[in-house]
Amino acid sequence: MQCDLAGKVSLVTGAARGIGQAIAEALAANGSTVVFTDVEESSVREASDRVPGSYGKVMDVTKVNQIESVLGWIKSTLGRLDIVVNNAGINTLAHRVTIDEFPRSEWDRILAVDLTGLYEVSRASASLMKSQGSGRIINIASIAGLVPLRLQCAFVAAKAGVVNLTKAMALELGPHGILVNGIAPGSTLTEGTRKLFYGEDGSFRSSVAQMLAHIPLGRPGETREIAVAALFLADPENSYMNGHILTVDGGWTAGYAREF
Repeated sequence: MQCDLAGKVSLVTGAARGIGQAIAEALAANGSTVVFTDVEESSVREASDRVPGSYGKVMDVTKVNQIESVLGWIKSTLGRLDIVVNNAGINTLAHRVTIDEFPRSEWDRILAVDLTGLYEVSRASASLMKSQGSGRIINIASIAGLVPLRLQCAFVAAKAGVVNLTKAMALELGPHGILVNGIAPGSTLTEGTRKLFYGEDGSFRSSVAQMLAHIPLGRPGETREIAVAALFLADPENSYMNGHILTVDGGWTAGYAREF
């Protein structure tokens, strides 16, 4: 997909790898100046260095001072902020247990990044966008925020929060010319999931066939396919979609892909 993002400035969180990196690269390929952000300096520098004209900044979404620093730099150096993609997110592998056994520390850790971090980045970005009278905020949710999954209570709660926070933001910011939408990816083949599900020593290698059996397309998504959805939401021509969650899951949430 191609769209004209010339003159637009974009900020992508969690952009050092996976879905975030694919989205950042797609925005840049379509003319936007992109600020890659992530918690690891070497990784975010490496990712941004691959895209001429982009910038790499260390930003932990749980640290308000880092968010304010990056947003302040964008305002003073680039002069505007047109597109924000809230992609930074985490889950747990060590605590796939029922809620009565789920550690409070893990709950706090996941919610701090996946929901509160998204809120903090959106809050700071919306202030700048309101002064411009325009902007796009794209929140990366999950199918787990639409259809709860077992043994992932914190991730499910956080992503369900992202879904309704997206809609609440759309109601509040729409009158200021800011469109807020979300993407709910299904199983997506990143470097991490490739190791977990398809590597010889992958923790969930035995679950692959069962997982794919519930996806009508019979395969996981590619990061570039999530990036296409983000481009669609960022496209200036797409000017009337607000408060929508775009599901990109190969049909997983359409219904049971099995016979009873």
